[in-house]
Amino acid sequence: MFNVKRCLRRSLAAAIALLCFLPAPEAAAKKPGAILNVWPLIGGSPDNGEAFRILYQSTGLKGEPIEVSGAIYIPPGPAPAGGRPVIAYGHPTSGVVEKCAPSLMPDNAGLIWGIKSMLAKGYIVVATDYPGLGTPGIHPYLIGVSEGRAVLDSVRAAIALPRSGASNRFVLWGHSQGGHAVLYAGELAKSYAPDLKLLGVAAAAPATYLIELFDADKSSAAGKELTAMAIWSWSNLYKDPASSLVEANAMNVYKTMAQDCIESVADFLALDKAERPLEKQKFLKANPAKTQPWQGIMQRNSPGQQPAGAPVFLAQGTADTIVRPYITKQFGKALCKQGAKVMFVEMPGVTHTFAAKESVATALKWMDDRFRGVPAPSVCGG
Repeated sequence: MFNVKRCLRRSLAAAIALLCFLPAPEAAAKKPGAILNVWPLIGGSPDNGEAFRILYQSTGLKGEPIEVSGAIYIPPGPAPAGGRPVIAYGHPTSGVVEKCAPSLMPDNAGLIWGIKSMLAKGYIVVATDYPGLGTPGIHPYLIGVSEGRAVLDSVRAAIALPRSGASNRFVLWGHSQGGHAVLYAGELAKSYAPDLKLLGVAAAAPATYLIELFDADKSSAAGKELTAMAIWSWSNLYKDPASSLVEANAMNVYKTMAQDCIESVADFLALDKAERPLEKQKFLKANPAKTQPWQGIMQRNSPGQQPAGAPVFLAQGTADTIVRPYITKQFGKALCKQGAKVMFVEMPGVTHTFAAKESVATALKWMDDRFRGVPAPSVCGG
């Protein structure tokens, strides 16, 4: 039988041992990716390895040092010669307020499809929360530079964590908002993190062309929830009042929707419950996908405006009503025109919620090949 107290004692002892090897906070705060604190991770690891919640340094939107939290899973046993490869995971939308950080949730590992297989293969899995989730401040929701830096610095943090045995060879894997995050991390890797060796970018149902996505989703239950979160984040981040877009009589419901946390698959499936108060009243005064400054924010934060940085794996379900299949296909074709090597996997009948679950086995095989140096396959030109 699983002994929770024994597991927590073991994790706490490991965390204390790690802290003995950490540099002083003054030194740690000087470099992106530096470890600032370590805690036992609630729920532990799905294997016999170690799992920690970490606080590490990253870079804010103005170039300032910021603190970002996340989770790291380390396989059991000694690291191989050359170190352990790293999979950096970008999580789907969990919310836009501090309490919604995945690393604070009871089963963080259960939110990462395929993690048991990743650990069994000897990969370290590191999963950022993104800025403003798990740490004070505004979460820059779907702001590409913010997400991308946090993802890349999570890899640096994995390397900096004492006894992790992490190498600088890594691939990126993300779902939905996390797909958006890893695509941006791929674009930023060469300039922001030249010390790291990016081998591939894998994304399931990624948020890509934000104007088209928000416009297509404006009337759906999930679309209203995600729009509320985006407007909440952007209005606070850029000091543009939400009242210019949200109807006065919908403001209280909007605030409630914006501060919801999506903590499980069941929460994704129940998004329509959050919309019911708005079914009989108008939510927005205008379509943000066609209204400034919101449209401009979406345009600036759509990936694909820079080279992908590595071969790309895209998975898309045909029954997805949040990230529309035609938009992901359009994005893949644009990557091909840029010269990227793109593998596109279409999943008949798969919805948005299960895009990562249904594609992770294929994605992991693709990642294995990137670590082994196998030439990347591509649908481009086919």
